[in-house]
Amino acid sequence: MSTQTPERVQQRGFYLDELREGVIYAHRPGRTLTETDNVLFTSLTMNNQGLHLDAAWSATQPFGQRLMNSLFTLGTMIGQSVPQMTEGTIIGQLGIDAVKFPHPMFHGDTLYTETEVTEIRLSKSRPGQGIVTMKHTGRNQDGVIVATATRTCMMWTKDAHAASMNTNEED
Repeated sequence: MSTQTPERVQQRGFYLDELREGVIYAHRPGRTLTETDNVLFTSLTMNNQGLHLDAAWSATQPFGQRLMNSLFTLGTMIGQSVPQMTEGTIIGQLGIDAVKFPHPMFHGDTLYTETEVTEIRLSKSRPGQGIVTMKHTGRNQDGVIVATATRTCMMWTKDAHAASMNTNEED
């Protein structure tokens, strides 16, 4: 048995300099969306839309059942990417654009998300930081695209983040 201290690995996202344009990152496991998710999210956000809450009325509408709240779907899709893409390496989210919901999600559907890095550039005004643009695509269990969004984030380079952590520890 070794008396050496074992290596310690802490989960984190990618640093700016570890990402590559054109790479698609698959985030697993998927997330099955439930009636409870829908009712809680819809209620917490004060969105009383009958398409999310009223089963009898929704049954008379074009999809014939309640729809998952699309902002819950968007939030879950982006959230699925965080552990792999930006956990501990993001400085801040700069924007979410081009959000689309081409197909609804229903109670019991499972959301699977992939992220493609579409652009990486170093910041001109913030040394050791840069801007990453990524396209998130959410699909249901049948592979049908249910949501897409483009997200732009300010992120650390690996060396700059390490240096900032050492500076903070000395303060």
